[in-house]
Amino acid sequence: MASHNELGRKGESAAALFLEKNGYTIRHRDWRSGKRDLDIVAEKDGELVIVEVKTRKDTEFGNPEDAVSPQKIRHIIESTDEYLKKFELDLPVRFDIISVTGTDSPFKIEHIENAFLPPIW
Repeated sequence: MASHNELGRKGESAAALFLEKNGYTIRHRDWRSGKRDLDIVAEKDGELVIVEVKTRKDTEFGNPEDAVSPQKIRHIIESTDEYLKKFELDLPVRFDIISVTGTDSPFKIEHIENAFLPPIW
């Protein structure tokens, strides 16, 4: 496995642990809808929380969260719609980003709640 993929997996695991320690229930990790995925689907206080995790070894080329492009947001929204339909959920939805920086634990973790809203098409 490529080293960046391994780092991404470590970052996602650290993000899931962070969420659990902060009272979130993890519903799914790497939930797939076709070729797209949702990194973490969590729930807290009756709200479905879709979390995009971005991991980088450092911030030399910008913060990890800067890699969430408008196209990526569109894919997340489409996948979330599929998730809600598949599991027949009627919950409010929030979109967060967890930025993970470092090469190994302990990582620097920043949780950005309400990082974006669904665009109006």
